[in-house]
Amino acid sequence: MGLSETSPTFRDLARIAGTLRNPRVDSWKSGGGKVMGYYCSFIPEEIFVAAGLLPFRIRGTGSQGTELADQYYTQVSCTFPRHSFDQALRGEFDFLDGLVVGTSCDTIRHTFDNWKHAGLKTPFTYLLHRPHVTGELQVDYYRRQLEKLKSAVEEHFAARITDEKLWEAIELCDETRRLQQELYALRKVPNPAITGSETVAVMVAGASMPKTDYNAALRTLLAELGTAPGGGKAGAARLMIAGCAHDDPSLCAIVEAEGGIVVTDFTCFGGKVMLESIGPRSGDPLLALARYGVLDRPFCPKIGGAHPMRKQAVLDMVRDFKVDGVIGQVLVSCDPWGGEMFLLKDELKEAGIPMLKFETDYLPSSVGQLTTRVQAFLETVRR
Repeated sequence: MGLSETSPTFRDLARIAGTLRNPRVDSWKSGGGKVMGYYCSFIPEEIFVAAGLLPFRIRGTGSQGTELADQYYTQVSCTFPRHSFDQALRGEFDFLDGLVVGTSCDTIRHTFDNWKHAGLKTPFTYLLHRPHVTGELQVDYYRRQLEKLKSAVEEHFAARITDEKLWEAIELCDETRRLQQELYALRKVPNPAITGSETVAVMVAGASMPKTDYNAALRTLLAELGTAPGGGKAGAARLMIAGCAHDDPSLCAIVEAEGGIVVTDFTCFGGKVMLESIGPRSGDPLLALARYGVLDRPFCPKIGGAHPMRKQAVLDMVRDFKVDGVIGQVLVSCDPWGGEMFLLKDELKEAGIPMLKFETDYLPSSVGQLTTRVQAFLETVRR
């Protein structure tokens, strides 16, 4: 039996991950709380937590198409922002009191322009400028940008964000990351008690509900998993998924239905958000946030000069989780990840690790084709 049959905690997290406006958001709003939407994990949610806001990571869950968004994007634009913006045009993000978009890829960057041009009634919108290379000068630049964001949030929401509140928020989010690290560590064993598709749901829920509630749920889930039997097959191929906005468990479900085990991932909603922590307290919290985003975890391929760090992080996870093969998932028209996969495939081959790379839409429509390719890859890995 899976966690959905045995764990009420997991069922609650899966329901939160499976929709946009979930019961925890409704409870927060009914109590007078404000919700801040944001794109990309590099935007420090700690600033929003310190202001008393609920951070909510933008995604396209529930989307059935991009008919409305296609009026604003070309057909060769990445499908993740197109689906998420289409949801916004349909009113699915009307619960947001604010939106912060970063200067990441061009399509995400222009989502900020499209959001305003479409006349969406989000009361607060802000474009956060982020450096596209890694280095000490860029840390100083990003710290100044975070100071501007902090001031804008304080002014609009009538909040006072002190250094003490920022450090408290950093410690709360660090606790989230440590608990998520414990969750992933459970998947290092030969027969994990939690599947890859279940892990996706748990991680997505963490970006969609109050941190204190999520941390409490994670502690309960970890205690349940500590006594749960493994759910995989003995000798199954152990796989890792690498890619960008992997917030849909369907790919993991395909792999696991074919007899493989997804034991870890290097994705924007998963393993990449919790590989490092910020604390302990030391000096300026904004500087700590800037260093964390620019030097400690520049894992996004949109950050120049950091490919060696990304490569090493992938190889470390391959070693620690005893990975037999890597599946590289690239969303159609995602140029940064397309280039990154080109480099990683050769580097993994050199390390003796087979890799399957394919492009999919944000909504994987060709399930039969994906299943066939996964079957063939699993045979290669087993041989």
